[in-house]
Amino acid sequence: MDSANRLRRHADYQALYKNGRKHFAKHMSYFVSPRSCADGEGVRAFGEEIAGPRVGLTVGKVLGKAVDRNRIKRRLRAAVRQHIGLLDGLDVDIALHPRKVVLDLDWSVLEEEVAFIFRAIAKMQEKKTTGTV
Repeated sequence: MDSANRLRRHADYQALYKNGRKHFAKHMSYFVSPRSCADGEGVRAFGEEIAGPRVGLTVGKVLGKAVDRNRIKRRLRAAVRQHIGLLDGLDVDIALHPRKVVLDLDWSVLEEEVAFIFRAIAKMQEKKTTGTV
C-alpha cells in the first residue's frame, strides 16, 4: 500500500469507528466511512490534504502469534495494493478486520474477497452521490 493510502493515526481509526458502518464479507468484516465529515476528523495528515481512499488493517492477538499476524497483514496489504484502483476518486476510510482463516486462505480467494469489498464500497458511494436507494 502506498503511504498516502494508509490509515495510520489512532484518532483516524476512532473517527472511522464512530462515523462509519460495519459490513461483513465471508472471511472478514470491514468498517467504511466517507471522509467528508463536518468536523474535519481524518481530513488532514501532517498538514496536507488527503485525497482518495485510505485503508487500515486491524489484526489482533486473537488471530495468532506475531509471525501469523504479520503474515496476514502482508497478504492483505498485497491484495489491497492490487485492487486499490477500484476505489479511485472516492474519499473514504476503510478498516479491514480479517478472521483467522485468512492465514491459510488460498491467495486467489483472498484477492477476490478484497476486490469484492472494494467494488461493494464503490457501489455504496455511487448510490449515495446519485441519491438512489
